[in-house]
Amino acid sequence: MILDKKHAMQQKLFRQFAETEFTKELQEELDTTGAFNWDIHNKMAKYGFMGVKIPVEYGGAGGDYLSYVIMNEEFSRQDLVLSIYANTSNSLGGGPLLLAGSEEQKKEYLPPVARGEKILVFGLTEPGAGSDAGGTNTTAIPDGDDYIINGRKCFISGAPMADWIIIFAKTDLKQKGSRGISMFIVDMHLPGVSLGADEKKMGIKGYPTSDVVFEDVRVGKECLIGPLNKGFQYAMKTLDGGRLGVAAMSVGLAQCALDEAVKYAKERKQFGRRIADFQGISFMIAEMAADVEAARQMTYHAAILKDANDPEAGIACSKAKYFAAEAANRCAYKAVQIHGGYGYIQEYKVERLYRDARILSIFEGTTQIQQLVIANSLLR
Repeated sequence: MILDKKHAMQQKLFRQFAETEFTKELQEELDTTGAFNWDIHNKMAKYGFMGVKIPVEYGGAGGDYLSYVIMNEEFSRQDLVLSIYANTSNSLGGGPLLLAGSEEQKKEYLPPVARGEKILVFGLTEPGAGSDAGGTNTTAIPDGDDYIINGRKCFISGAPMADWIIIFAKTDLKQKGSRGISMFIVDMHLPGVSLGADEKKMGIKGYPTSDVVFEDVRVGKECLIGPLNKGFQYAMKTLDGGRLGVAAMSVGLAQCALDEAVKYAKERKQFGRRIADFQGISFMIAEMAADVEAARQMTYHAAILKDANDPEAGIACSKAKYFAAEAANRCAYKAVQIHGGYGYIQEYKVERLYRDARILSIFEGTTQIQQLVIANSLLR
């Protein structure tokens, strides 16, 4: 699709920032150390990236879903980790509050998140409840004017840096499955909240991930977000937006893999010719280009449907996430293959792309979960 003037200018800004600030040296440093870089976080906050999709009245830029998609695409085209820095507050972090939070909650929590002063993360997954999020075992039991929370959340991106976490806990133990689950915002510095060790991950190493443990954590009833026992439906709605963000990240990574493959194929010579001149290589590049463009069009289309509040938007997000994530993995694979032995060496960017791409088919709902969602929408 052809971007209008506003979105084209945003695209240029996002790309310029990524290329200027998220240097090769910084990417390699984060991939080696696995540390969070507060300097880049603060620079992104200064530009308003942490609140791109958060409404103006709550301190954000009030951008639409298409702006959000373009930001994630351009940042992940430079490095997937960079897009995650800005995505969390605009997606799973701020999403539940925007969907179900009271006016008081939105005014209290969203402005500092949009300004980058606070980090808010999303806690749904548990050791025994991944794709089956309805299997939540964390509990929040009423006690006077408070709730007592006990449980464990795992694979929580950003937990080691977070100030607040939105969690999902069983509040009606008599109800089974996804029923009786409620949503709470919890201060990460409360007594009883602790972190597991930082996970040693295959990729996206510059954005720390850990478990969050709750042991008799007492929160006031004002920390309940949305209706009691209705939290699961808001988790699913939040994940719609999260899937769109991952689709955009996938497009950016796939485009980066294509860029690197084209560049290398033109430079590398074998048998006295550029490898780009061999049909086997050129066909792989053609396949990559088709994958990138198809994924981009599906993702942009889903964003436009979300902006229009179209009833088909949720399914469109699942389709985009499913296709784009798999396309990114195909493109990363082919980019490494085109580089040959050099693609297996850390000195070349495609080695990291290959590792980073793998998470795209897993988080915000696995590829298989997207297939279930899409199939159920057609066969119900």
